[in-house]
Amino acid sequence: KAHHAAHSADPLAAPIAVMTAIFATIGALFGYMAGATQNAALMYKNEAAIRKTEASDQWNFYQAKSSKQNLAELGATLTTGEQQARYQKEADRYKKEKEDIMVDAKKLEEQSKTAEEKSEAEMHNHHRWAQAMTLIQIGIALAAITILTRNKAMGFAALGVAGASVALGGLAFAQI
Repeated sequence: KAHHAAHSADPLAAPIAVMTAIFATIGALFGYMAGATQNAALMYKNEAAIRKTEASDQWNFYQAKSSKQNLAELGATLTTGEQQARYQKEADRYKKEKEDIMVDAKKLEEQSKTAEEKSEAEMHNHHRWAQAMTLIQIGIALAAITILTRNKAMGFAALGVAGASVALGGLAFAQI
């Protein structure tokens, strides 16, 4: 009977407690998604850096082949006969190798750019989840204040803030 009396004495406590539990559950989901999207963004950022480094290596290799091509062309210019033909053949080979290297370097640069764009999109999404998480935490705080002050308007404010949080979570889920 004393337990029943406590419930009837504070009709606001039970609904606010349930609301707070729901908010906490939503917050846990938002927190998980914020962490997951941040990790994905970091993975893509790392991928972009790796591809950029590989592209740089290819461009350095390209530059080395250019130097060798220039030396072979110089050798072809300064010699005659069989030696000139050998140097010209080397210069042509380096030119062809450079073309292949350039294709690879540009492909790696494009992969880096794509990974960078994916990282930025994931970070944008991460911020949406984090904003939603922040708002749901504010909603929980407002719910606690509602219990302490017995102010129903504060409870409606908690619901409003939680609604905004869920809207942000929906945007994050839709990746907007």
